[in-house]
Amino acid sequence: MSDFVSSGWSFFIAGVVIVSLLGCLGLLMFASRRKVMAGDNTTGHVWDGDLRELNNPLPRWWMWLFVITVVFAGIYLVLYPGLGSKTGTLDWTSSGQYRAEQARAAAELAPMFARFNAMPFEKLAADPQAHAIGERLFANNCSTCHGSDARGGIGFPNLTDNDWLWGGTPEDIITTITDGRDSTMPPMAEAVGTPEDVRNVANYVLSLSGSPHDNISAQLGKSKFVACAACHGPDGKGNTALGAPNLTDKIWLHGWGEELIVRTINQGWHNVMPAQKARLGEEQIRVLAAYVWSLSRGGAPGVAAGAAQATPEAPAAAPSAAR
Repeated sequence: MSDFVSSGWSFFIAGVVIVSLLGCLGLLMFASRRKVMAGDNTTGHVWDGDLRELNNPLPRWWMWLFVITVVFAGIYLVLYPGLGSKTGTLDWTSSGQYRAEQARAAAELAPMFARFNAMPFEKLAADPQAHAIGERLFANNCSTCHGSDARGGIGFPNLTDNDWLWGGTPEDIITTITDGRDSTMPPMAEAVGTPEDVRNVANYVLSLSGSPHDNISAQLGKSKFVACAACHGPDGKGNTALGAPNLTDKIWLHGWGEELIVRTINQGWHNVMPAQKARLGEEQIRVLAAYVWSLSRGGAPGVAAGAAQATPEAPAAAPSAAR
């Protein structure tokens, strides 16, 4: 439809609509006329020996009901869009109605968000009303990726632990929600060396978190890890400025194990957290950020922190570009 940019298409559509309505009226007038086709007012068709089709006109009430619908359609097309590019005398659009409803809702909620804006972030995270609103904002905008319980899944980060790729301060979370994040783990096989070197580095990475690994391979892979240290650091603790994950914990975004780490080194990953500033206002983002921040501190207001960390036997989703 994006190719139909000529104004001629507008006239074509308007013409089809008008001709269709006039055609309906003409068909009704034709059907309402009574024309005897045989002496006994039948069409001459007979079935089963004595079943004859009568040639009676439409009932008047039925015909006028159809006429009323056509007249209603004409009035509607004058008031609302429907005749090609004509907007109608009321100048109504669905996008305009949506913006008006959004503006009305924002005006109604302004006093409440003004109270939230005056709160320090810690108090905002502990406020039951703000927490409930943040939970609803999360369900409507974030749960598709992070899950309704915010524990994420393979490829999507767990927001209930206290491990963050891009930093877990209130300012960091607000920036993440507002502008989004784009994180890339490039393929590193050529930089690491041979396929055997890649496997050795994978075992070394496992050793950093105390996960089951081959000790000899890990020792051999330690020197090759220098290719990864530029992002993850020489100690493997990551870099929040780059969104590089901490490799010394037991939290894994794309799954755990030697084979998956080898796959990561060979092929890399690309994770995107979409920006939400076009969907949410600054006040809503702040309330949502306070809710997300509270999840790693126990969740509901007043609950102490204590999110469980994943183990190699039951790895949880690690933070990604969204964290």
